[in-house]
Amino acid sequence: MDKLYIKDLEVFAYHGVFPEEKKLGQKFLISVTLSLDMREAAITGDLSKSVHYGDLCQALETEFKKASYDLIETAGEMLVIYILNHYPMVSQVSLMIKKPWAPILKSLDTVAIEINREWHEVFIGLGTNMGDRSQNLEAAIEAIKNTEGLQILTQSTIIETEPWGYTDQAPFLNGVVKAKTFLPPRELMTLLLEIELDLKRERTIHWGPRTIDLDVLFYDQLISNDPHVLLPHPRIHERAFVMESMAEIAPYFVHPVFNKRMIDILAELKKS
Repeated sequence: MDKLYIKDLEVFAYHGVFPEEKKLGQKFLISVTLSLDMREAAITGDLSKSVHYGDLCQALETEFKKASYDLIETAGEMLVIYILNHYPMVSQVSLMIKKPWAPILKSLDTVAIEINREWHEVFIGLGTNMGDRSQNLEAAIEAIKNTEGLQILTQSTIIETEPWGYTDQAPFLNGVVKAKTFLPPRELMTLLLEIELDLKRERTIHWGPRTIDLDVLFYDQLISNDPHVLLPHPRIHERAFVMESMAEIAPYFVHPVFNKRMIDILAELKKS
């Protein structure tokens, strides 16, 4: 991936734990490395196909001075989020903030923090079989769209399916959305659980009726044994209704455990 560098952009701002830092201010040096594809810009000479580093420098200074934070970690996180949200062609950001006037009563060149964030591909399964099912799905999708750090790219057709696991319940409406996120898996799962609670999800029967069910199916090609969010979802290769939706929007996505494409897993399920 191509890189764009800005090194040691000097900005005077008012970040720091001590009252004097917030009152008097100090110098900070901001460096960023952006990962993006510059080939089209290089061939065509079209600056809109790259990142205008002059505009970016101005934006970084403006954003950095908008508020006063105790920690430069917080200021750095805000800058990284700004870049990812406002420059869609950027896939990864590495940002360093140096604080050469840090008030620690020691002789040093500088103290600094470095933050690295990137977009990840994620697939989220949705299901509902209580109340107004269509409205439940619409509300869940809208909540996902309004979640900071999570952007829906495409959505499968909504299909009606018979219950799986616990069968003494009403049919489900199911679907899958493909999204990109810079949230880590645990944080993403926690936010999805909060959306479920907001939509009155109650967990009383395992695999039982629910107003909404949101599952992280895949997160890049990550394989994780974190009990908070097992990745990939451990049973989706057994569920034809999930594979049908996956095969619709990502037919050639490869299951990282079984090393099989979605269309191939779906074909095997239909045969059995």
